[in-house]
Amino acid sequence: MLWSLTKIVVFVALVGALTLGAGYLMESSGGLQITVAGMEFTLGPLQSVIAAILLVVAVWLVFKLFGLLIAVLKFINGDETSLSRYFDRNREKKGYQALSEGLMALASGEGRLAIAKAQRAEKYLQKPELTDLVAAQAAEMAGDHRKAEETYKRLLKNENTRFVGVRGIMKQKLAAGDTDTALQLAERAFALKPKHTEVQDTLLQLQAQKHDWAGARKTLTAKLKHGSLPRDVYKRRDAVLALSAATEIDDAEASGKAAEQAIEANRNSPDLIPAAAMAAEGYIAQDRKRNAVRVIKKAWESHPHPDLAAAFAAIEPNETPDERVKRFAHLTRINPEHRETKLLRAELNLAAEHFPEARRALGDLAQTDPDARVLAIMAAIEKGEGASDAVVRGWLAKALTAPRGPQWVCDNCNTIHAEWTPICTNCQAFDTLSWKTPPQAEVVLPAGANMLPLLVGSGADETAPVPVEENEVPGVIEVETADPGADTVAAPAAPVAEDAEIVEDEPQARTAAK
Repeated sequence: MLWSLTKIVVFVALVGALTLGAGYLMESSGGLQITVAGMEFTLGPLQSVIAAILLVVAVWLVFKLFGLLIAVLKFINGDETSLSRYFDRNREKKGYQALSEGLMALASGEGRLAIAKAQRAEKYLQKPELTDLVAAQAAEMAGDHRKAEETYKRLLKNENTRFVGVRGIMKQKLAAGDTDTALQLAERAFALKPKHTEVQDTLLQLQAQKHDWAGARKTLTAKLKHGSLPRDVYKRRDAVLALSAATEIDDAEASGKAAEQAIEANRNSPDLIPAAAMAAEGYIAQDRKRNAVRVIKKAWESHPHPDLAAAFAAIEPNETPDERVKRFAHLTRINPEHRETKLLRAELNLAAEHFPEARRALGDLAQTDPDARVLAIMAAIEKGEGASDAVVRGWLAKALTAPRGPQWVCDNCNTIHAEWTPICTNCQAFDTLSWKTPPQAEVVLPAGANMLPLLVGSGADETAPVPVEENEVPGVIEVETADPGADTVAAPAAPVAEDAEIVEDEPQARTAAK
């Protein structure tokens, strides 16, 4: 405010002084005489002022022309001048326009056009850290992987773009299946930017694929440190890595170390089923049965699973079926309405030949959620209660076309695995296996397969089953009994239950729980 006021005062004073001077000059009677080459020129006061102004303008023009001449000479010499700055601004404008058009082409999927625009932008801008990145991504989009890799290698020369170059080449190697080189590049990229989430995930996945569990745990700790991973997820995945390392210890002398790692994994993630089962085995080997029971019960609260039941049975391997039913009551009281708990109680009672109790334990699973395991148990119950062979065959025929039930399924690609693994064998995803029923695809069954229950008996609800001859039903084979006088029993050509097998003993069926 004060500066603006000062400028106004100075301007008014200058105008007043000029006006006063012009007034004195007009009132004076003298003039200006100029003699040039014997010629004399007399100028009045006002003419003298005009001549002075014209002289000043002429001198100013001479100096400007001289400066322009000097600028042209400097421009020709290559020095920075106003002319060079003008042309630089013009080139910069054209370069950024081409770069903008290249980015738009890249966003719209026009790879070749984006490459051309990037080359034009590089011609005007001379900034490879900008144009090379667009050119590399455009080359990838256009399928020119050689050009993309060459461009990424140029980015390695600049310290500011080195990370982008390393990451780009790493992705190229991953796409080509060269995981060894990709792992080295991922480690280098991680050293340049340890907080980069994508690099962390890529490095962790590659280390897990190479079974470098120690390195993977360090990377996982870095993810937690830099805030890219919640603590609960960290504990779960660290438990998976510890369990993976434990499962690969085959040396008998190092079995104690494997047990400790499994116990550590279970401590970090009590609901991780394989860790709980392996930790229980470790406690049993150390004769710490109470600890094994505690671990299994804790895991059973979250996810009842056949492996946990098998580990619980291994605590007392020599007990009788009735003793096992009584001891397992401490486990089956936990989560009693869960499907796996009902199946476990049914199998235990089958082993003890308590067939009515096995039927009650199974409940309505045969109607509401039938799978091969449930239907095989129903066949064993019917056989044990003295039902006809046609009824038993009816249940077994249903088991042939029934789903297998819960299995280890990858949440990422729905691939089914026979056993739990930390890495999906199909999509190579880490820690994506869940114990669940896989989605059922539409499978074309053999002609007449859906008529199998009608041919051999529709199950327990059928009152008058139709007798059939042996070997009449496709997919059913004969199982010889222990008693030569007993009838043969139809069974599926493939196993239908994961945790039980039907064994004939005299006139009744006995199911041995694993």
